[in-house]
Amino acid sequence: MKLVSWNVNGLRACVSKGFLEYFETVDAGIFCVQEIKLQEGQIDLQLDGYHQYWNYALKKGYSGTAVFTKEKPLTVKYGVGDLDAQEEGRILTLEFAQFYLVNVYTPNSQRDLARLPFRLEWENDMRDYLKKLNDMKPVILCGDLNVAHQEIDVRNVKSNIGNSGFTSEERGKMTELLGEGFIDTYRYFNPNLEGAYTWWSYMSKVRERNIGWRIDYFIASKQLESLLKDATIHPHILGSDHCPIVLEIDL
Repeated sequence: MKLVSWNVNGLRACVSKGFLEYFETVDAGIFCVQEIKLQEGQIDLQLDGYHQYWNYALKKGYSGTAVFTKEKPLTVKYGVGDLDAQEEGRILTLEFAQFYLVNVYTPNSQRDLARLPFRLEWENDMRDYLKKLNDMKPVILCGDLNVAHQEIDVRNVKSNIGNSGFTSEERGKMTELLGEGFIDTYRYFNPNLEGAYTWWSYMSKVRERNIGWRIDYFIASKQLESLLKDATIHPHILGSDHCPIVLEIDL
């Protein structure tokens, strides 16, 4: 099975920049998107052979997630209590026979770290939620998790220490999650690869010079380790300030 995750930073805009061409070419079994920035009825995607599940934010033009899947899930859950960040449409959980898929758009701590306390509570609640799911069946978590976990995951380390997405607190929460029996699948296959990023600022020449961050992830339960086949990043795909990431797994 091939799974794809992509923060599209506005799905309608991304569609106008080649989203559907990539979608058809990659031929994923499950395709997850974050930051769709739209409400019900604002887009009509014709995705033959796929079931579509949408979690819209109440605020127009903000946040939101969606999952497109060839296999119909057993159950679909929209948000997780307080974790849904005041109905910002940040979480979709799909249950399949062999695993849970959790598609997430993690809140940003904001430039002045004003939302860091909320973010840390979110991380604790999310970790507890994933552990509960994992007690029932394996979990695949994907999405824009808004944190560069290791120094290798950001281009300019010294100038970014303490910035939103690269605070010791946020990085520590990722370490805690992985310590609960989860795998960062990209680092599993590429433990020391430098220059592997999934997000770049829109500032001039930043992406061309590969001054980026790796903040998009596929995180898998350790029970799935023997089934993992590959994890890749597709930085050549444009259309957003993020690029797609891909997980291949025998399921």
